[in-house]
Amino acid sequence: MFRNKIQTLSAISLGLALLCPVSVQAHGNEKHAAPALFVGESTAAAQAVKAFHQALRAGDANAARAMLADDVLIVEGNGVERSADEYASHHMLADMKFMAAVQVEALEHQTKVLGKVAYSVSRSQLTGEYKGKPVDVISKETLVLVDNGDGWKIVHVHWSH
Repeated sequence: MFRNKIQTLSAISLGLALLCPVSVQAHGNEKHAAPALFVGESTAAAQAVKAFHQALRAGDANAARAMLADDVLIVEGNGVERSADEYASHHMLADMKFMAAVQVEALEHQTKVLGKVAYSVSRSQLTGEYKGKPVDVISKETLVLVDNGDGWKIVHVHWSH
């Protein structure tokens, strides 16, 4: 009788062990390296991105406009602006007021340079108050830049929350 209970428990234990994912058994308590969240920060392209952000936060429309290619394509929410002049005359002022009103915590920023083209992908936590309403969102941004010989210019912007 005792032997039957041991055989039954052994069979149950073996069955449970077989049901566990192999990865749990094979890796145990191993720790995996966290992905690098900040990559390419020292590149000239990343510095151009930071200068653009700084100009928006400072309310410096001329400096922000200067970072954009004339034919920049900006996608934000449901809207699209198809030139730097269109952006400067429409949403830039509102974006500068918004950025001045909130705190920005960079969560991730990766810039990859591929010859004369670069892309920047970032996530930031935006908190504060804007127009009397609380703000607490994760902002996602993708920028494409081109080195035209006079420095990096932003040719595409995609912002989403």
